[in-house]
Amino acid sequence: MRVSVAGLVLVNPIIAASGTFGYGIEFEDIVSLEKIGGFVTKGISLEPMAGHSAPRMVQTAAGMLNAIGLQNVGVEEFIEKKLAPMKRYPLCKVIVNVFGHTAAEYVSVIDRLNDTEGISAYELNVSCPNVQAGGMAFGADPFALEDLVERTKRVAIQPLIVKLSPNVTSIARMARICEGAGADAVSVANTFRAMAIDTETRRPRLTNVTGGLSGPAIKPIALRMVYEVSRAVEIPIIGMGGIVTPEDAVEYMLAGATAVQVGTASFADPRATERLATGMEAWCRSHDVANVASLTGALEKPPAEGGN
Repeated sequence: MRVSVAGLVLVNPIIAASGTFGYGIEFEDIVSLEKIGGFVTKGISLEPMAGHSAPRMVQTAAGMLNAIGLQNVGVEEFIEKKLAPMKRYPLCKVIVNVFGHTAAEYVSVIDRLNDTEGISAYELNVSCPNVQAGGMAFGADPFALEDLVERTKRVAIQPLIVKLSPNVTSIARMARICEGAGADAVSVANTFRAMAIDTETRRPRLTNVTGGLSGPAIKPIALRMVYEVSRAVEIPIIGMGGIVTPEDAVEYMLAGATAVQVGTASFADPRATERLATGMEAWCRSHDVANVASLTGALEKPPAEGGN
């Protein structure tokens, strides 16, 4: 069940997605952490952030909207109180999601994290649709994205993963830019900008008005994006978006992903990541797949018209 992503060897392809798994350690009494490949922390910024006021999560048909606003404890408290306990689980890779309002803030956070042990990789959050500055402003601008990846890659001592925004004209183009700027892998993709309205009050259901749509509703679109990116770059892809069953994860790998991230499913079932890791192994056994990594990009094309 092992896979290798940007030099990281994971015990299996299942990774808990940023913003859905706290700082990891909060789940140690719920999930057997060493039974999943790893997790991505909440977005970590230079200073603590309070995030948006409630309501900031709304259930939708086949998914949910969130506008948390990147609430986090800041890099110093993360290192002091959240990261150290994860040393108890050496097989579970810790990937730190990094956020900044400016390129200099991204660099400063990574520079500070470089001084600590227990971090396996960084994931640049250039695609959050819920904040006024930074976030998606980088992910939607090819020139800003290229500059940010180049600057952070120069200082990062761990592999650099870029979490791409789906809210762009061509996600394949943005992936190529990241690859050219030195990214070691890309995550495809973050949430889709969306909204919901309360017809009784005639007000938006989120205080922030809009938020990020996630869950099974976005899976067909995100799956297509993984496929497109896989045809555009050589670096590994981590696929995400609406993964609930082992078959969902297999679809992403067939489309070109080396590993997958599981997010919204953890809100409905806090043990979803462990359940999926176990279920995916069972799927491989039942389908005579000796090496799960062999699924990556193994999509069979439909026969040409008139063919056998």
